[in-house]
Amino acid sequence: MKNDISTPVKREDVSEKLLGTACYIGDLKLEDMMYARTLRSTEPRARLISIKYPEMPLGYFVVDRKDVPGKNIIKMIIDDQPYFAEDIVNYIGEPIALIVGKDKTIINELISKTNIEYEKIKPIFSIDERHETTTPIYGDSNTFAAYRLKKGDISEARAKARYICEDIYETGYQEQFYMETQGVIAEYQEGKATIYGSIQCPYYVKNAVVECLGCAPDMVRIVQATTGGAFGGKEDYPSLLAGQAICAAIKVNKPVCLLLERDEDLEVTTKRHPSRIKIKSFIDENHKILGMDAEIMLDAGAYAGLSGVVLQRAMFAIAGVYNIENIKVKGRAIATNKAVSGAFRGFGSPQAFFAIEMHMQNVAKKLRIDPLQFRLDNILKQGDKSTTGGVFRDKILLHEMVARVMEMSNYAEKKRSFQGSDNQKRRGLGLSMFFHGCGFTGNGERDHIKGKARLIKNEEDIVEILIANVEMGQGAGTTMRKIVSAALDIPISRVMYRNPDTDRVPDSGPTVASRTTVIVGKLVYDAAVELKAKWQQGVQQQAEIEYQYPEGYQWDNESFAGDAYTSYSWGVNVVDVEVDTITYESEIKGVWAVFDIGKSIDDRNVKGQIDGGIVQGLGYGAMEVMENVGGRFKQRTSADYIIPTAMDIPMIQSELMCEPYTEGPFGAKGLGELSLVGSPIAYAMAVEDALGIRINSIPVRPEFLMEVAENDKRNHFKTKR
Repeated sequence: MKNDISTPVKREDVSEKLLGTACYIGDLKLEDMMYARTLRSTEPRARLISIKYPEMPLGYFVVDRKDVPGKNIIKMIIDDQPYFAEDIVNYIGEPIALIVGKDKTIINELISKTNIEYEKIKPIFSIDERHETTTPIYGDSNTFAAYRLKKGDISEARAKARYICEDIYETGYQEQFYMETQGVIAEYQEGKATIYGSIQCPYYVKNAVVECLGCAPDMVRIVQATTGGAFGGKEDYPSLLAGQAICAAIKVNKPVCLLLERDEDLEVTTKRHPSRIKIKSFIDENHKILGMDAEIMLDAGAYAGLSGVVLQRAMFAIAGVYNIENIKVKGRAIATNKAVSGAFRGFGSPQAFFAIEMHMQNVAKKLRIDPLQFRLDNILKQGDKSTTGGVFRDKILLHEMVARVMEMSNYAEKKRSFQGSDNQKRRGLGLSMFFHGCGFTGNGERDHIKGKARLIKNEEDIVEILIANVEMGQGAGTTMRKIVSAALDIPISRVMYRNPDTDRVPDSGPTVASRTTVIVGKLVYDAAVELKAKWQQGVQQQAEIEYQYPEGYQWDNESFAGDAYTSYSWGVNVVDVEVDTITYESEIKGVWAVFDIGKSIDDRNVKGQIDGGIVQGLGYGAMEVMENVGGRFKQRTSADYIIPTAMDIPMIQSELMCEPYTEGPFGAKGLGELSLVGSPIAYAMAVEDALGIRINSIPVRPEFLMEVAENDKRNHFKTKR
């Protein structure tokens, strides 16, 4: 491969996906396969008194907690969520049992005829209600995770401050709305369980099923089927489905398909965590931020899931791109009787960055100074320390990125021309700055994941990549093949990548946390270098590499001190909107973006990730409304939950700047999550700029804008006396 590695190549999976020949879980048909549907709770919180099933026809079965051979608890960070409810249900839609049979219509009839008697328990529906309950969902404090971190001396910052500014920011749910719904097929033959699934993390599923069955690890095989999107939604949830389906397959002694319908998927699967974030800043007379005191509250839903690590990433991102030397942060993930909150592209950082970026904007307005200049005056530079005290070792290009995106968008001229308009339709601009820490937080990669990658060359000198990281539409298969091709200097056509099968591939870790290219890609690159050094034509050979934590980095997981990440990607977005002051509807006139992701492995693939992430972020900031009332989502069908369509996608112009990361393959850093983080912030800022109001929550709905515009503005700013 003689071209620059950034030069685009044709994706191997493009033809089958364009032609519709790709085989997804819904397309797989195993011999004598049966189907399962879930009997779910209709109460948000209750004790199960009795369940009366109708008489099961011949060939139809009930599968519930009594059919779990091992632990009826999903292996997760905290072991609290059952595969099938035992005595208590904690959210509407919680699985109680499966009904299994050949005919889906009959299965649905059997579910509709099942009568469940409940003893209701007072539910908890909000973060605030945790104080009001005498019966917490989890523990004594109804809190799945509670953390604190500090840097410097916040009391010193408070004592020296001339100004104090305090605000509260809120973000809502967001649904992943992947194109293909959740689904698995399970079969059990000769004592071995095999699960085919639409999944992100094959070894997460494997480890969960091993505990579910109480068997040896080599008796469980997970095969990733072609996967139609995930965005974090298929990180933890497939473990639930896989355990249920394999228990069913064992009971009926036939393969079982458990595939969620779209509306069912929308109502019961994991979502982005709603958040409430309070920030208090201490500023001196020269407008330098001396310190910050922050509190982050996440609505975790009924079970812990991944909320603890989502909370950690939000806490680590709370200072944004600003050099704040004195910080105190406390965070909590609160249990509520709602569907479980889980992983979603960005993993806690979109909530934190929205809060800090809007806060910086608000502080500047209250100080009557230029918001952008205030932010630039407090920005991070190489050698500064992160929220957790880690050192930013590489050059930070934010000043150059801001200058470039302003030039691309004609920011200064537009800003002047938009000011003072009293037309019905008003224009506004917003500019956001952000980063994303690549890979698992803290010691995750070193002590928990310990990823491995293997390359095998056959006698025909074709090299196969063996990793557990999956292609789910983001282009990972193409990226990995390009890395190996370039490192070995062989045509990409002689490099193979197949969907992972845990009987064949080592555990390189999950496809999450913007780690696939920067962490696993480097493992693959190093394996290729090793293979090249011992290459013998026509001879079968292999090379395997295990992750080594880069030298010079340190992390204390008890105090959250040190290098939370070993590399960072950076971004700047500008959004231009026009808002109608009668209907309060907005139209996005353009989006401009500059990113530093190190070396691009494939420019076209990168462009697709950027465009997709920006649009998904705009949906989060502008229109994706999901409200939970009484424990049930109001927007629980594909007709109710509105996401951006092709008609909503604005003009997007993006460019790359490159500060390479020495530990990344060819200098590459992470991208997938970064591309979403900035656009909802820039959108909210642009609407705020157009209307001259203050926005402290997203999504920014027309009815919200109307209410804010008609009420007096609240001012939390005070000058210290």
